[in-house]
Amino acid sequence: MPSPIISGDPDFIDPGAVLELLVDGSLLGTSLPGDVKVGCDGLVYFSDVTFSNRPESYNEQGVRRAGAIWRYDPETAGISVFRAPSGMANGLAFDAECQLLAAEGADLGGRRVTRTNLEAGTAEIVAGLFEDNPFNAPNDLVIDALGHIYFTDTRYVGHEPIRQDGNAVYRIDVNGDIERLISELPRPNGIAVSPDQSVLYVSNLGGALNDSLWAYRLDEHGSVSSPRLVVDFGEESGADGFVVDAEGNLWVSVLNHTRPGIYAYTPDGVEKAYIEARSPYNTAFGRGAQSHLLYFTAGRHLYRIAVNKPGYHLPRME
Repeated sequence: MPSPIISGDPDFIDPGAVLELLVDGSLLGTSLPGDVKVGCDGLVYFSDVTFSNRPESYNEQGVRRAGAIWRYDPETAGISVFRAPSGMANGLAFDAECQLLAAEGADLGGRRVTRTNLEAGTAEIVAGLFEDNPFNAPNDLVIDALGHIYFTDTRYVGHEPIRQDGNAVYRIDVNGDIERLISELPRPNGIAVSPDQSVLYVSNLGGALNDSLWAYRLDEHGSVSSPRLVVDFGEESGADGFVVDAEGNLWVSVLNHTRPGIYAYTPDGVEKAYIEARSPYNTAFGRGAQSHLLYFTAGRHLYRIAVNKPGYHLPRME
């Protein structure tokens, strides 16, 4: 295979940076590696979503595999299953107490948001219904410094009846109350909060609107206002998942058919770096001394590359 194209502002990435294949999904048997996040333990957690419309989701006997959350150890290169079945978990996030939150989708998934205590191994349902009806298919999520959980709820695949009156972005408050925040995006997908907690970023992927990346002003109560278009992908496929670095730049998985890969954008949508990758799905930064390492899922695989910006993580609770 030819070397991938790596280009951009040297303040963001070195043109000679080496892309590492960490997990070959075709050997591991993964179907659709979705989100990826680095835990407080330094391990890399990534979701495997076994959608029914993907041949890779079925074993040699034609039986569909259940979804899983895997973890990769950067020190030993060891790979293990963290949780299976996962409830078709896609989006992952670690809160200030280092607990793992997961957005569980449809297609025989949980259609809920769960939180797992890694030390105890126990899980709880954070949100399962809105106005007494199940969600469409929670997709991705993020947590702000005050403990609000924001998640996108968009149905792409699944046979279950749709009970909500549209796809949306929701906020879960610390007391468990749930509010529908954004309903004007036809298919909200990726989501992130700026390091200064003043902006909520949401990507739209599909539906009756150009694929696009949006910024909303975020106040201390978790309310949004003043939507601003950051990137319009036009007729091309746009952004799936993304994260922010410590300076507020966005590292975005872009499903562009002619130039797919990981793009680094300023908060105003100016492209500053590009890493070629086919079918990219999500991104994550390492922690501590490894915060300049960018992990991402693409195709059926997990990759890593060194960049020149440190990643942002929610501060840990002391």
